[in-house]
Amino acid sequence: MAFDPLYENLSGLIAGVDEVGRGPLAGAVVTAAVILDPDKPIKGLDDSKKISEKKRSILAQQIKERALCYCIARAEHGEIDNLNIFQATLLAMRRAVEGLAVKPDRVLVDGKFCPDITYPCEAVVKGDSRVAAISAASILAKVERDNEMIALDKVWPGYGFAKHKGYPTKVHIEALQKLGVTPIHRRSYKPVQKILNMENVQS
Repeated sequence: MAFDPLYENLSGLIAGVDEVGRGPLAGAVVTAAVILDPDKPIKGLDDSKKISEKKRSILAQQIKERALCYCIARAEHGEIDNLNIFQATLLAMRRAVEGLAVKPDRVLVDGKFCPDITYPCEAVVKGDSRVAAISAASILAKVERDNEMIALDKVWPGYGFAKHKGYPTKVHIEALQKLGVTPIHRRSYKPVQKILNMENVQS
């Protein structure tokens, strides 16, 4: 796809940053920061939500092999409950940028807000479809988080984590009502709070 020339023609090392997992009721919010290598282009980059699961996995492997550097970071469910999802997401983004082995000249972040970092930073609305490095970050974060939720499905069977990845689907809500809240659920989220309140009343 054609990315925005306004950002693609910037000089210096550009780190793209994106997150996955603000909406789910369970698990971490996962972020990635990527500095692409202009000498090793990757075909097919796009917003991770527009790419099939199979293609995302292939692209994620190519990004890891061809990027100048990348870092995948996170904020756990407990941090989300303590800080709120907005602040936890910014924290995870900061961790991803600070974890880069190569220091960027500029950071471009998907969305409207920048984390508290020491590098020049710009928030780019719909950046995952406008900036190649942000697209790459969105793919890495998406694949990482999806794989984590598939693994957690084996630890906490019956909730359907492998399918809905923790998002508040009908199946997930019904499982919460039937099986209760797990340690990986975000207790500050209203659907989970509702179940906990019901459990407290019943006890």
